[in-house]
Amino acid sequence: MKNTFAILTLLAVTAVSAIAQKQTTGQNDWPQWRGPNRDGTTTAAVAWPDSLDTSVMRKSWSVPLGPSYSGPVVVGGKVFTTETAGEKSERVTAFDRKSGRKIWSTTWEGAMKVPFFAAGNGSWIRATPASDGRSLIVAGMRDVLVSLDVETGAQNWGLDFVKELKSPLPSFGMVCSPLIDGDFVYVQAGAGFCKVDKNTGAIVWRTAEDKGGMYGSAFSSPVKARLAGKDVFLVQARESLRVIDAATANVDWVQPIKAFRGMNILTPVVHNDSIFTSAYGGKTIVFDAALTDGRIALKERWGEKHQGYMSTPVIIDGTAYHHLRNQRFIALDLATGRELWNQSNRFGKYWSMVANGNQILALDQNGTLRLLQADREKYRELDSRKVGDDTWAHVAVSGGQIFIRELNSLTVYDWPNSINITRNTD
Repeated sequence: MKNTFAILTLLAVTAVSAIAQKQTTGQNDWPQWRGPNRDGTTTAAVAWPDSLDTSVMRKSWSVPLGPSYSGPVVVGGKVFTTETAGEKSERVTAFDRKSGRKIWSTTWEGAMKVPFFAAGNGSWIRATPASDGRSLIVAGMRDVLVSLDVETGAQNWGLDFVKELKSPLPSFGMVCSPLIDGDFVYVQAGAGFCKVDKNTGAIVWRTAEDKGGMYGSAFSSPVKARLAGKDVFLVQARESLRVIDAATANVDWVQPIKAFRGMNILTPVVHNDSIFTSAYGGKTIVFDAALTDGRIALKERWGEKHQGYMSTPVIIDGTAYHHLRNQRFIALDLATGRELWNQSNRFGKYWSMVANGNQILALDQNGTLRLLQADREKYRELDSRKVGDDTWAHVAVSGGQIFIRELNSLTVYDWPNSINITRNTD
């Protein structure tokens, strides 16, 4: 399939010398939504410092940018970020992660206005890109995917789902952050769940088709998991959670999820053979997965009144640390759903969290960065620091650096790792 993408123009690409390209990402990379394993955890085998003080966490560099809610992506010596430029275009820029020097920038036409309540949070690019070390896969608001060379920013291919599949333009734009697995990219787009050839941009299949438009636009992002010995994708749509056979694209299971106006937003979290999810206007639920006649079936283990919103929890030693719609932060026993504690303070509307052993780094939407100690007995905040004013993008942590994408800037802090740790994988 020959791919064309008429709306894409490379307005400003600063060429760099051609060098050998990596085909996989490294241990110190943050290559996609929620990190190396897409689960909000780091892969470093060292503990973080126990302080966010300016003597320990030092600002390295900062650059002004147009607005974006996409999390930064870090691969090798580069950090990539998106922005909406002039309310008409979208742009990706690569910076040197140590110096902040701009390496290249690529722009295409493609911005859009979002309706209703979402307009209050702005009409700019939302999805976090993904990289395999050679290519950067970027989801644009108008239901497009763009593949860029990580070294030069040159376009490898562009895919317009509305044009290719005759699907409706999602009313709230493309929100789903793409997932790279082997030679393919998986994304909730084109009014369904699509598998795309990573090298050519050709659509291999579309499954789990929905209504698209106003009530079909996905707010969540897919994850790949091994449940009951079978490889599947978990795809959370506006009104349901679907389990999709990774080999055949068959939909094994459709689990209805109650949510107010389809605000079923967070990314499902997998722990062993169970799935954690929570919805605005619904409840927090854990489902157990079992294999029956070759298909995965889900059964609710427990459901509790707590309502999630946009914040995806992290799970440490069988405990879910969960930021809620009411802006409180709680700990839940994953096995039983029992509330272990409830921090009565009201925080911002959104937290992005990264877990490292028994430590949690949490970035509040109001610009406060918190360092927490995971504890089943009580809320334990080790330190906090104001790092911005409007920080909806997911924080990235990589190789002794913290990457903060504020609404109109990207700032990098040096925060060197320290003590070796042993991980509990239970």
